Amino acid sequence: MNGIANFPNGEMPRVATATPKPYLARLYLTQDIALGKKRESVEDDEQQVGGSRPERRYSITLGRFTVTDFFDNNRYTHDPRTQFMGWAIMYNGAWDYPADTRGYTWGWVHELHMKRWSVRYASAAEPRTANGLRFDRRLLVDRGDVIEGEVRAAANGHPGVVRALAYVNHTDSGHYADALKLSPPDITAVHKPGTLKYGFGLNVEQELTKEIGLFGRLGWNDGKTQSFAFAVIDRLASAGISVSGALWKRRNDTAATGLTVTGISGVHGLYLAGGGYDFMIGDGALRRGPEYISESYYSARLFPGFFATVDLQYITDPAYNRDRGPVTVGSLRLHYEWSLR
Repeated sequence: MNGIANFPNGEMPRVATATPKPYLARLYLTQDIALGKKRESVEDDEQQVGGSRPERRYSITLGRFTVTDFFDNNRYTHDPRTQFMGWAIMYNGAWDYPADTRGYTWGWVHELHMKRWSVRYASAAEPRTANGLRFDRRLLVDRGDVIEGEVRAAANGHPGVVRALAYVNHTDSGHYADALKLSPPDITAVHKPGTLKYGFGLNVEQELTKEIGLFGRLGWNDGKTQSFAFAVIDRLASAGISVSGALWKRRNDTAATGLTVTGISGVHGLYLAGGGYDFMIGDGALRRGPEYISESYYSARLFPGFFATVDLQYITDPAYNRDRGPVTVGSLRLHYEWSLR
């Protein structure tokens, strides 16, 4: 095992076989409770029924979903099907969000939406094992809890959003310091139900003009607790710029570039240097350093509903090992979408 912490393809599931297999991705119900008479229009879109809804509302969602449907959104980098592809730039990589190996979970979400701000909370099932498919049903012992506050404002008529996130996970996992007492260190041998892991995230987007927008994220978690469900990342900083093709008379095209820097804590580094493995990375040795990934893409609409994207990523010190890399990853992405309306 070697790996890359900030994996370069957000559409790649971490399953043991490439054989296609049908599965249930989303199945949930949402109930809006109006907190005023004013309503806002809603366009028909993915996971969203067109029409109108209360501008001020309290919403409850229950069922199967991915928590990133509701949290850590960003206008310029949130969807690997159409935007950036790297895991830690599409979402906050330091947020070890509750999910099975395909990225989905069961749970509920509570949201309070006002005109200029929103607050949301979710509690969702964690997998039984790191990167596992089966869920831990002991929800009073093991689960993932997350809360996020969002403030929306406009600078000279250009919208911007700031989102602050905090999370606490309860999982049947272990601490790296305990694993280091074994030779070789083995995190799977020191699991305890209800082990806590916590972290924080900051997410910013700002439109500069109608065609140009900036974005950035910061992330941090305790670094002492096993990476369990998303990415092997304890520290994160990412930033970039997205430009609409309207500037060169191709309004459905997008050009964007960003830099993501990820890192791990000292005790996490000692665990990997001593020969320990996480579910995605491990060299059996480590000369620790931050992992840097610069990513740029150009998405072109070739005809209505069909997009082709060229993406290039340059990776330095993959899996936090200065003795590896650099690596260049090029991708060609084809995306087709249609509506039954």
